[in-house]
Amino acid sequence: MSETISGWQLGEWLEKAKADCLALGISIHEVDWFLQELSHLDRLALRLQTFKQQPSVSLQVPWSEFTQLWERRLTERIPVQYLVGVAHWRHFTLKVSPAVLIPRPETELIIDLAKSAVENPDSEGIWVDLGTGSGAIALGLADCFPHATIHAVDTSLDALAIAQYNAQTTGFADRIQFHHGSWWQPLEGLQGQLTGMVSNPPYIPSGLIPTLQPEVAQHEPTLALDGGDDGLDCIRYLVETAPRYLRSGGVWIVEMMAGQGEAVAGLLQAQGGYSGIKIMSDLAGFDRFVMAYLK
Repeated sequence: MSETISGWQLGEWLEKAKADCLALGISIHEVDWFLQELSHLDRLALRLQTFKQQPSVSLQVPWSEFTQLWERRLTERIPVQYLVGVAHWRHFTLKVSPAVLIPRPETELIIDLAKSAVENPDSEGIWVDLGTGSGAIALGLADCFPHATIHAVDTSLDALAIAQYNAQTTGFADRIQFHHGSWWQPLEGLQGQLTGMVSNPPYIPSGLIPTLQPEVAQHEPTLALDGGDDGLDCIRYLVETAPRYLRSGGVWIVEMMAGQGEAVAGLLQAQGGYSGIKIMSDLAGFDRFVMAYLK
């Protein structure tokens, strides 16, 4: 049920919301983003604040629900993406819920790395997204490799339901095969065939999770965060097991926490089956990805 309020009233709310953000250490940009999702105002109208002169502004939810949702953002520190049920990633608008990790802007680069790792992105091939969550990486792979087959795996049925929904709404449902299971378990029939493996696995050391910002520590799925004592349990497993599934020259790409690059590169080197091991930075300049090829 939609509702309209005066532009003046919305302007008053906007100023108070931004002041509350500053007091609590929340980015004030979240206020505009929240407004864009739950009203029909665009970025330009918000920047110029022309809506304040309008006699009425249309909201997508009742005003009482609108204000209650924002109050929960402030008091419960629920991520705004969970409150509105949407996250923007690359050029996709994705459904999200507390069943999936919110796809981060820094992860967007992993798709560009995958594309740069092969000579011809238009060739056929088989790519795997392990721990797909919202399906963001699988969608990015399907978008960049139009003739490839994409497999996406997750151990959470709730996450898979969201990933499948996102594949349908973005038009990639016929390009991605979704599998329920742990890592390679549903993909036994693909041994030795994969062009590439891409994963954003859990990589936060267990002891660090309680110290993360409350939006992450209290609301995002621990299963998608907890990488064991040193944060490398899942990455270590992928280093050891991927050679059974990748073809010769197949690509191995994983996201990691800043500061883990040398350790991950060392694991790949010690395994002995990889070449061309590279640590890659995100747009902020932090070590974020490690890429290698199967010999």
